[in-house]
Parts: sequence; C-alpha cells; structure tokens
Amino acid sequence: MATTSAKTWSSGFTFVLAAVGAAVGLGNIWKFPYIVGVSGGGAFVLVYLVSVLFIAIPILIAELWIGRAGGHSPPVAMANVAQAAGRSRAWSLVGYMAMLVGYLIATYYCVIAGWTLAYIVKAGAGFGQAEPEAIAQQFDALQADPVMLVVWHSVFMAITLFIVGRGLRRGIERVVTVLMPALFVMLLIMIAYAAVAGDFGKGVEFLFSTDFSKIDSGTILVAIGQAFFSISVAMGLLMTYGSYVPRQVSLTKSALVIAGADTLVALLAGLMIFPLVFGNDLDPGSGPGLIFQTMPTAFAGMPGGALFGTAFFVLLAFAAVTSLIALIEPIASFAETRWKLRRRDAVLVFGGLAWATGLLTVFSFNIWADVHPLGGFEAFKGFTFFDLIDYFTANLMMPLGGILMALFVGWMVKPSMLSEDLSFGSALLARGWLWMIRIVVPLAILWVLVSSLWPDLPSPLGYLWSLVTVVMGN
Repeated sequence: MATTSAKTWSSGFTFVLAAVGAAVGLGNIWKFPYIVGVSGGGAFVLVYLVSVLFIAIPILIAELWIGRAGGHSPPVAMANVAQAAGRSRAWSLVGYMAMLVGYLIATYYCVIAGWTLAYIVKAGAGFGQAEPEAIAQQFDALQADPVMLVVWHSVFMAITLFIVGRGLRRGIERVVTVLMPALFVMLLIMIAYAAVAGDFGKGVEFLFSTDFSKIDSGTILVAIGQAFFSISVAMGLLMTYGSYVPRQVSLTKSALVIAGADTLVALLAGLMIFPLVFGNDLDPGSGPGLIFQTMPTAFAGMPGGALFGTAFFVLLAFAAVTSLIALIEPIASFAETRWKLRRRDAVLVFGGLAWATGLLTVFSFNIWADVHPLGGFEAFKGFTFFDLIDYFTANLMMPLGGILMALFVGWMVKPSMLSEDLSFGSALLARGWLWMIRIVVPLAILWVLVSSLWPDLPSPLGYLWSLVTVVMGN
C-alpha cells in the first residue's frame, strides 16, 4: 500500500531522530534510573534489555507499519489498513484510543515537564545556597504552589504548540535535528562530570552487576512494563510519525535504531546519575524524588554544581519537549486531515484544551489534593484527578491498545501485506517476528495489564520463575 499522507520526512535519518526524540523523554532520564534503584540495579537492567528486544521492538515495528501503510493519523490509518486487509473499519477505534491516550498523557506530561524549567532557574541560582534538607523541601514547596505550577505549565505548553504549529519540516524536524544531538552531547558531558565529581566505579557496578537472586516475577513485570512504556507505543505518536515515512526507508532497521537509542539514553542516564548519588552517600532507591530532590542536594554540594545542575535540567527539558510535541502531533494531524482545519487552528484548539485539562493535574498537587472524584469506588479511593488520568492511560488504555495492535497486525492482516513492506533480511527472522507479535507480545502486555488491575493476583510466571531458580540452585 502506498503512503497517502501529503507530508513526509525529509530523510530517513530525520525520521529516526524524531522518533527517538518521541521515545526518549522523562521516562528515560527521570523514571528509568529510580526504577533501577528500587528494583535491584543490574538484575533489573538485564531483564529490561531482554524485554526491549523481544517485546518492545516487535510491537514498535507493527505500529510504524500501520502508520505508513495507513498513511494518516491513527484512526484513519487503522481504518485504511483494516479495509485493505478485508476487515471492518471499526478497527479505527483502536486508533482513536491510541490518539486519546497520547493526548491525555500530554495534559499531565506538560505539568511535569514544567518542573524542569523551574529547576533550571533554581539550579542556576545554586538552590539559594540552602541546606540539603531545605533543598529537598523546595520540590514540595513547588508542588504546593498552584500559581508557579500554572506558570511553568503554560510556558512549556506554549513552546510545544509553537513548534507543532509550524508543521512537520519547519517545526518538528528543525527542533529534533538540533535538540537530539544536543541531548546526547550533554549526556556525555554530564557523565564525564559524574566520573570526576562522583563515585563512577560504584555507579557502574550498581548499574551492570547482576545478582540473579534479585530477579523475581515482580522484577520481570516491572521490566516489561518499563520497556513497553519507554518506547512510547500505543500512544498514537509513532503511528503518526510512521505515516510520514517514505517508502524507501526500512521500518525494521529504523525500529532497531529507535529502540537502541532509547535504551542507550536510559543507560547513559544511569551512568550520569548513580555516580553522583553514590559519591554523595545518597540513596539510589529514593524513588520518584531521585531527580527533583536527591540530585539537587548533590549538585548544591559539588564544585561547579550550579553550572552542571543547570545543564542537567536543561537536558531534562530537551528530552521532555521532543516527547511532548510528538504527543500533540497525532491529534493536530487528525484535525488537519480529517476536519480540514488549518494546522495553526488545530494546534490552538486542541493545545488550549490540553492546557486547560492540565490544570486538573496542577491542582491535584495542592488545592485539590483532597478531591477524589471516584472516591466512592474502593479501587479509586484516594485518587486525585492526576492519579485517575495516569491510572487509566498507563494501566488500562495503553496496554489494551498495545494488545489490540499486536493482535490486529498478527492475525487480522495477511502476511503477504506485511512482507511487501517489511524487510527482515531472512524468512526465519520474519516468521520469528510474526509469531512474537501474535503470541509473546500480547501475552506479555496482558500480564502487565492484569497485574496493574489486580496486583494481588498470583502470577503463573512467578511460579515458573521460582521453579527455574530452584533448578538453577541445584
């Protein structure tokens, strides 16, 4: 099937940069290090790498293929491919769900991204030369201040909408071709600084030494979930970016590069953060506060801390903006092509709505912290607006969308349609990918989905892993 989108990336390299920018975000630099910290270090990293190879990459190829084969925004692309495969156009509902997931995530992602802007200013001022305990409390003070959160949320959204409003080549391409190389350079500079100012040997040991006794069903589950979410599948953004890919660009090779670069950034983030953590006798398992509470404490007490602390949060902001423009692009593209809105109008309408919806997240940290919309249900007792949006997107809609995409490509699409557009280099690899997308990927994501909904439910894989460890022990 030929691509029907009127827009294309200027080159395959630009597409890869943009897709890497979409996948690389706060999840890599903020979330991955603290998950490694609380999940046992190198043991988790090993399982994570296996999950990327056998789960994330297969579904990444599938989503990019749907985008290019369908040639439009997610709902239209799904409908076009389904029709070409002789299936119902009702499969477009999967595309609508993916687009909605990305849009909802954008509403709170922008708020969190705004924190990075606030911390650029704080780091540049040396965190006011405050004591370590006071520096950690600055994060709580920021969250408790609705006015400042609205200001930084608004600034970050304005930057994003300006970029997306300029279109594919004048906006998104120009930004990612500058920010992504800059991000990698800044990462390497920060790693060099961590090697000098921190305990690099201990950081490397923590990140890569593997203690198999720490691998259990819980570790495997978290690794699968992190691999799935980190690559940013089932959010509609990669399907949209895939619709702009020229026919001569290999989707399979591109997927390997995208997943490889995404994983590399996550590992580099660990090499940047953990030496500083250990060099300052901080706790690597301090959880989500690792970036906004623990790291500022380290920067405040190190030579050149103001300069490198500022660079660190600029790096975070770069990663966040490349992801956020990708989250907004699918709905802007849909409104532009399906409803014939001018791009600028589409961006203003849906960007403005995303900004307004983001206020629910802003106020969830302060004036509405005690507001629990679904508190009457035991499962959602204590959930704020932010908690609900995060829960339904990450724990329900994304895994469900990923399962449906895998089943659609694996079982609803004729293999001949896939072979026309995907080149694996050998028939064996092609068959292996097809059965991964048919069986392994849906079951793995289903496990993530079920475990997130019913965390106390016994896992069959847990019993299997226990048996394996007993056999290995003997």
